Amino acid sequence: MNRRMILRTLGNILLFEGIIMVLPLLVSLIYKEHKAVYFLITIAVALAVGGFLSNLKTEDKRIYAKEGFIIVALSWIVVSLIGSLPFYMSGEIPNYIDAFFETVSGFTTTGSSILNDIESLSKGMLFWRCFTHWIGGMGVLVFVLAFLPQSEGQNMFLMKAEVPGPVVGKLVSKVKMTARILYAIYAVLTLLEIIFLLIGKMPLYDSIVHAFSTAGTGGYSIKNTSIAYYDSYYIHIVISIFMLLFGVNFNLYYLLLLKDFKQILKSEELKCYLLIVVSFTAIITVNTLGIYGNVAESFRYSFFQVASIITTTGFGTTDFNLWPSLSKVLILLLMVIGACAGSTGGGMKISRVMMLVKSAKSSIKKMISPRSVTTIKIEGKPVDKQVLDFSYSYFVVYAIILLGSMLLISFENLDMVTIITAPLTCLGNVGPGLGEIIGPVGNFSSLSNFSKLILSFDMLAGRLELFPMIMLCYSFKEWLSASKSKIFKK
Repeated sequence: MNRRMILRTLGNILLFEGIIMVLPLLVSLIYKEHKAVYFLITIAVALAVGGFLSNLKTEDKRIYAKEGFIIVALSWIVVSLIGSLPFYMSGEIPNYIDAFFETVSGFTTTGSSILNDIESLSKGMLFWRCFTHWIGGMGVLVFVLAFLPQSEGQNMFLMKAEVPGPVVGKLVSKVKMTARILYAIYAVLTLLEIIFLLIGKMPLYDSIVHAFSTAGTGGYSIKNTSIAYYDSYYIHIVISIFMLLFGVNFNLYYLLLLKDFKQILKSEELKCYLLIVVSFTAIITVNTLGIYGNVAESFRYSFFQVASIITTTGFGTTDFNLWPSLSKVLILLLMVIGACAGSTGGGMKISRVMMLVKSAKSSIKKMISPRSVTTIKIEGKPVDKQVLDFSYSYFVVYAIILLGSMLLISFENLDMVTIITAPLTCLGNVGPGLGEIIGPVGNFSSLSNFSKLILSFDMLAGRLELFPMIMLCYSFKEWLSASKSKIFKK
């Protein structure tokens, strides 16, 4: 393994984090907050460590698949460890494990929180908290890839390890240009949302931070009651629509720029995504009529929560924990399914679920007609066997991590709803779970430090498509075995 190149790349990531932290520093200075000094200290630490690592000399600059997975996993852990320092040093989150949990939740765009009083945080800290969503939404490395000195092939290994979905392709011939196009589309959509929120008379600061959270499909708000604070039908609908827009595969937006409407209309994943949103919204609207009294209000809350959960944003306008059982089961299904591949959303991804369903259908046909030849197709194209195998492996690993996490946090003697939905919402990067403790009006503050670390792992694993974190654990195991062998030899 090329350890020096791994360290050099981590150095570049830390330099990047130090630079982007200038923005919350400026916000703190604008609002004349004395806690700006903690951003300065963190920036200095990130730049010092990053500068040292990025200048390590190495003759071999090659990065292969294994290094790509390790770099991605370590990068997200390191940016979370450094990114949590302002919260901890300022005393706004006095427990470092809590600060780490909150930062991991931010970068992974999960939105699960340990804060009981969000509004007590300073403007700079709240800005940084929501800005982590924006950076993590498209991916820390996707941004840095536009400037990294590695070759295109090596950059592709990093991009494959970070971008969500079963298949990663280049929009154009060069990975650097692909990264720039993705972030340009991302930035334009974010700016459009800010403008629409301003039209709805949301304050500028509020509009910016909520646009960051929507774009990253994270769900952090600056209000204790989340989006419910803005009791505006217009604002709720605008955020609902933009959540859904950010849950779409960004490749389709590139095709839209090229005016390739025919290819967009062929997208099975997009059709399935919209069908789920429309059907689930309709069912929940009817199912919750008795709570809200009229169709308009029931639709407003149902549409918002369906958009929020399927895109794994996690914003709230109502306590869906009080909804009828049918609606809560549908919400649970949305947590698992997630958004489209290549979007900023989490979950298993619609394309992967489609593959598994079509594969199961194909297997049943084979059982009925053993001699029949069946080909699994998505959008009219045969799915590569390697992609199918990867999807099967993903499902198995997903189930193992989910069940393992449930088992580990069950030692805390929590209620069954919390034990089931806490790992589910963190692994899916959704945010709120079900039940009184971690439901839409609750938080994760009462959980033990051990459970928070387990759920932090789940958030990282979910955002990075499981395998980078598994590869990191496997590499750590190999390193321990090698270290023991050396000790015994001596």
